Amino acid sequence: MAGTNLLTLLDDITTLLDDIATMSKVATKKTAGVLGDDLALNAQQVTGVAAERELPVVWAVAKGSFLNKAILVPAALLISVWLPWLITPLLMMGGLFLCFEGAEKVFAKFLPHNSEAVDEGEKLDLVEYEKQKIKGAIRTDFILSAEIIVITLGTVAGATLLNQALVLCVIAIIMTIGVYGLVAGIVKLDDAGLYLLNQSKVTANRFKELLGKGLLAAAPRLMQFLAFAGTIAMFLVGGGILVHGVELLHHTQVDVTNYAQSVAGGTGEVLAPLLFDGLLGVIAGLVVVLIHVGYTKLFKK
Repeated sequence: MAGTNLLTLLDDITTLLDDIATMSKVATKKTAGVLGDDLALNAQQVTGVAAERELPVVWAVAKGSFLNKAILVPAALLISVWLPWLITPLLMMGGLFLCFEGAEKVFAKFLPHNSEAVDEGEKLDLVEYEKQKIKGAIRTDFILSAEIIVITLGTVAGATLLNQALVLCVIAIIMTIGVYGLVAGIVKLDDAGLYLLNQSKVTANRFKELLGKGLLAAAPRLMQFLAFAGTIAMFLVGGGILVHGVELLHHTQVDVTNYAQSVAGGTGEVLAPLLFDGLLGVIAGLVVVLIHVGYTKLFKK
């Protein structure tokens, strides 16, 4: 009798794990686009940090990301049970914030303002600068993590509460390890190139020399690209959140996509939603920045 009960328990556990694996696979596919945006944004956030502090900063942000998800997963489960209507407004606020951050970066790039002069005795405290970078990265991660959690929650909406919780935990862990493992690898590309170059001088290995030089040349260009891609990702993700949260915008996007498909076929079908989301993100970001600037001038003189 005990043996039969044990076998039944093991069978139930196997079935549960199989269900979790299947739902996790589906959720991973749906959140893969956000994973790319998350990677670009977080790699961008680490730029400007001293080389020897890059991995500690990545680790600090990764810990913050785990904490974000430790807050978001139970919060999402509670909201889905008690306040399901609140998920969309919260996600919309996060989308607007991403658009705002992207627009701020564009303003800072093309319309630089005169900052306070800093003399030699008042140089920026590197420790404080690092803390600010970490805070900014964790703040951005919170919004992207929230989108990942909400998308995952929508994928497993019909499952039991236990299955929902397990899938959310699996996705949270996989996404965090995946993103920050890749970020750590990206920011240390130049160190890997320098190591190979030094090794080539010792071993006279031509392949190591060429690979080392290639990595050293590619690392700064990759970081520049990721900085650019990170800003674009803010507009795409933020605009996408707004599109999916406002029915009128969603229907407009569908109409634009259908028209683009009729004109340009599969290419139009793929590019139209991205362009729509990006343009909407830019417009929303500029509007929020203007509101923020106006508020600052009126009430924070």
